[in-house]
Amino acid sequence: MHQTETYIPYGGGALWSCESGPKDAAPLLLLSGGPGCCDYLGPVAQLLDQAYRVIRFEQRGCGRSPADGQYDLTTAVEDIERVRRHYGVERWIAGGHSWGANLALVYAMTYPERVQALVYIAGTGIHDNRHWSEEFQRNRSERGERLPEFAYPFNEEVNDEGNRTTWAFGRATDFYSRVSKLNMPALFVIAEDDIRASWPMEQLANLMPNARQVTIRGASHYIWLDNAAKLSAELHNFLREVIQRS
Repeated sequence: MHQTETYIPYGGGALWSCESGPKDAAPLLLLSGGPGCCDYLGPVAQLLDQAYRVIRFEQRGCGRSPADGQYDLTTAVEDIERVRRHYGVERWIAGGHSWGANLALVYAMTYPERVQALVYIAGTGIHDNRHWSEEFQRNRSERGERLPEFAYPFNEEVNDEGNRTTWAFGRATDFYSRVSKLNMPALFVIAEDDIRASWPMEQLANLMPNARQVTIRGASHYIWLDNAAKLSAELHNFLREVIQRS
């Protein structure tokens, strides 16, 4: 499927973005993780863009989007709105992988009227839990993990500020209450062999009234590298249900 790249201007620069799939199909946003990573979800878009209008972009300071020092969570959410307006989308399915899944969730909490459904792929949950972090670091040291190809360097500054402001968002006293009030359909995709513990995303899934969880056996964090067929099937099944209900 042909992919069209463009730069979406804002006050201090322009965000790299791309669109693939039929323009008259249901729009689907895919957000890469990190924070601080360039876009790496092209292979996931290829699983979906025969049937959906898939839109991706790179956060400020990541990949082809210029660095400007504004890497907080609020700015990232507002940049999603900037991308939505650029493409003329009224409502879309918001999806992401890893920290990008968290960003999709926060966007859905901030602009629920713009989100038809949520797709949360191998997300890390929104927390600052020392035991979770220690287990992750231990697993990474002992087991390592298979990584996709990153076309551009990782931005540590984006990572630090993105994580700091995301953790602060999750510490709000009403955070879990707000999650429990999100009524849109949601799919939480767990990778069985992820070196990141899945309990934070299971907690989120259990709070949302219209969410369901699926576990992809034998898959690590970057699920499509291990079992693209199963990931594709789960995503297509969920998205078809969403579209049929709308």
